[in-house]
Amino acid sequence: MPAGVSWSRYLRMVGASVLAMFAGAQVVHQYYLPDLSIPEVPPKPGELRTELQGYKVREEAAATLEQLKKGQNVD
Repeated sequence: MPAGVSWSRYLRMVGASVLAMFAGAQVVHQYYLPDLSIPEVPPKPGELRTELQGYKVREEAAATLEQLKKGQNVD
């Protein structure tokens, strides 16, 4: 007897929990309507919004600053 209850009561609780979990997931998917499509062609670099654009700008600025410190011409 898990958790001090009978097997039939335990299995009913587990079944109700699983059904509630599935129902909640269904409600969330109906509310948010996720895009489950898979693109055929992967996007080109720079097209994704997940790339760290600020990081690239900082790297370029740091390289420019280093060039200025060394006295080189910067285009």
